[in-house]
Amino acid sequence: MTTEGHIAALERRHQELDRRIQAEMQNRQIDDLMVSALKRKKLEVKDEIARYNVMERH
Repeated sequence: MTTEGHIAALERRHQELDRRIQAEMQNRQIDDLMVSALKRKKLEVKDEIARYNVMERH
């Protein structure tokens, strides 16, 4: 997979995690641990995207 393809896949994963977080927040019985785990994963993906973007510029 190319770097651009990998970044695109990570961006899709980031968007999917955001949708899952929003869906969980709409739930009447919010699972705080689930939301925290999803947010943590979303941040990890965001950090990985940023690393690839920095590498791509050099």
